[in-house]
Amino acid sequence: MRVLVTGHDGYLGTVMVPVLLAAGFDVCGVDTFFFEDCSFGCDQARVPALRRDVRDLSADDLRGCDAVIHLAALSNDPLGDLNADWTFDVNHRGTIHLANVARDAGVHRFLYASSCSMYGASAGDDLLTEEAPLAPLTPYAVSKVRSEEDLSKLADEDFSPVYLRNATAYGASPRLRADIVLNNLVGWAHTTGRVRIMSDGTPWRPLVHVEDIARAAVALLEAPREIVHDQAFNIGSNADTYQVRDLAEIVRETVPDCTVEYAGGGGHDPRSYRVDFGKLSRLLPQFRTRWNARLGAEQLYAAYRREGLSAEDFNGRRYVRLVQLKHLLATSRLDSTLRWKNEPASTLAAFR
Repeated sequence: MRVLVTGHDGYLGTVMVPVLLAAGFDVCGVDTFFFEDCSFGCDQARVPALRRDVRDLSADDLRGCDAVIHLAALSNDPLGDLNADWTFDVNHRGTIHLANVARDAGVHRFLYASSCSMYGASAGDDLLTEEAPLAPLTPYAVSKVRSEEDLSKLADEDFSPVYLRNATAYGASPRLRADIVLNNLVGWAHTTGRVRIMSDGTPWRPLVHVEDIARAAVALLEAPREIVHDQAFNIGSNADTYQVRDLAEIVRETVPDCTVEYAGGGGHDPRSYRVDFGKLSRLLPQFRTRWNARLGAEQLYAAYRREGLSAEDFNGRRYVRLVQLKHLLATSRLDSTLRWKNEPASTLAAFR
């Protein structure tokens, strides 16, 4: 199976590609390469790739591909707060454009990287299944809801979308992100000796390691169509769900000589939810997550030490997506639509 991974040079993509290759897939990629100079440790596995915005792809670009794993997106809430229309243009309209050209090109399976953040805030202790009402609280989460809804309208006997509602990711990656909760807590502890909590510590967060997301994608690519067609799957583990204050305690026990610190004025974060992850394991019993937050914290701490991570680096543009995009805009490398200026689309390697 020939699989196109959009966003293959990003935080998740650089972990996804080696997992797909190890599973025997023929892999190619598409990426804007906004973060190509934001490396952390070793670089990713090289695959044939296009330097292209997904909003500008055509059916000809995708011919010969059997499946698409769509990861490319403006990837968090602060980016949506910067300019909500960018988020809707890239994450929603860009996704549906890609799906249409993929369907025209004869792509049969379309795995969409969605998010558990679309559940918003849940009252009580009930675990949210894939059938729970969606209550997105941010432009990012709204863009994911709209994309799922419109992808479902394209589903037919030849085009099979599948929605991976990923929990909050964590773990080391060649394109490290410092703006997600566990990566951030371990980074602060390592570089400053303080585990900084920006809320009151009570919100619930379901977590999932980037490698387990990649392994789930493999399982969904290999699954019989009738099991996964036009279906949403929460990606994570019931056991890997924590209150932020519990994550802070895990980090305190992992990083020597650090203390937990609550930021002044940190209030209650309304984005609090607990999710049921049983559907994927029931329908695809061969899949089980391998990581948990404690193992992830240990992996991150070892990686930070190995790379000599400093506080300045950790909070700079290499590892914070919003800072890097602001840098590209301030230096006039991107235009008002978040496309490159004076850097034409190009083939980085033989794509076919």
